[in-house]
Amino acid sequence: MIAYDKEKGIFQLDTDHTTYLMGLSADGFLGHIYYGKRLLHPAGTSSLHLHEVPSPAVLSREKMTFLNTFPFEYPTGGAGDLRQACLTVTDEEGNNACELTFDRAQIVDGKPALEGLPASFGEAQDVSTLKITLKDHVLDLSVTLLYSVFPREDVITRSVLVTNEAGQERTLTRVLSACLDMDNDPEGTSLLTLDGAWARERHIEVRKIGHGRTDAASVAGESSHQENPFVGILKGDASQDHGEVYGLTFVYSGNFLGSCELSQYDTLRVVMGIHPDGFAWTLKSGETFTAPEVVMTYSDAGLTEMTHHFHDFFRAHLIRSRYLHEDRPVLINNWEGTYFDFDRDRLLLLAKEAKANGIEMFVMDDG
Repeated sequence: MIAYDKEKGIFQLDTDHTTYLMGLSADGFLGHIYYGKRLLHPAGTSSLHLHEVPSPAVLSREKMTFLNTFPFEYPTGGAGDLRQACLTVTDEEGNNACELTFDRAQIVDGKPALEGLPASFGEAQDVSTLKITLKDHVLDLSVTLLYSVFPREDVITRSVLVTNEAGQERTLTRVLSACLDMDNDPEGTSLLTLDGAWARERHIEVRKIGHGRTDAASVAGESSHQENPFVGILKGDASQDHGEVYGLTFVYSGNFLGSCELSQYDTLRVVMGIHPDGFAWTLKSGETFTAPEVVMTYSDAGLTEMTHHFHDFFRAHLIRSRYLHEDRPVLINNWEGTYFDFDRDRLLLLAKEAKANGIEMFVMDDG
């Protein structure tokens, strides 16, 4: 369920067991309020901490302080927020300041496809989508944030469309897909990653998030067994079956960045998207850049429940295989039987023996 209270400037996204809240400041900045266990009576924009650092509309001389503390839903670079940005852009004169404010919002049934990209899917009865359009009126840049809510799986997906409405080219040097700004847990917050190497893939590593930045990333041109495009955020003493856990995974197989930054004010920013190293995209007038999708979920019952959310979601809304609900073919792999010592005749002999024993598929594996 998605609701937009225009009077209060509050966006509320509910799954069966979680609530995601965003709100607008007096200046039109879109801020993150809450993501966690479902709320029956959500708070207002007071959760944006506007009473601590007034917005520029109230106290213009403190704009720099405001921008560097406000819990942005989609932060930009060059304007005063010194934390990690999701979007950085350069105009034809080399200026790189970008400031996005609210323009409009739309709620639709179903989920739009992402042109040219793999993405989740769902029918109107399975998912609804919130489109929030932000604009930089100096750069003539339009940024549409897509939030698709899958209630049964307790999942929210996010992606971004960046459109150049100017008469000149714009160069995108950083376009991440999602940001979560939240308070650090009093007992600390930990980052869970899935690291590894050849023949020892997907090892779980958990480490405390200290001040500064902690990353899970790949610049190898691919996601891989070295780094997986997933981060888990564990609050306090969260464990396998206890505590608050956030999971973010990136539906993209190229360079990626999943980064956590703990600020001087003990606020935590988590961002995920295409790795900015070596990234520069020339966006011509009228063109749109589509950022890949991030899948997010929240659990208040530890890692096991988070894992179930992802598994249920991927089976129902990402995997398109005909074997999703059918028995897969029984296969034989030649690797352990032959290693590198094989030729055509030896492989055919192995395949014929396999067929005689009811095996339906043969996989040639050279290691």
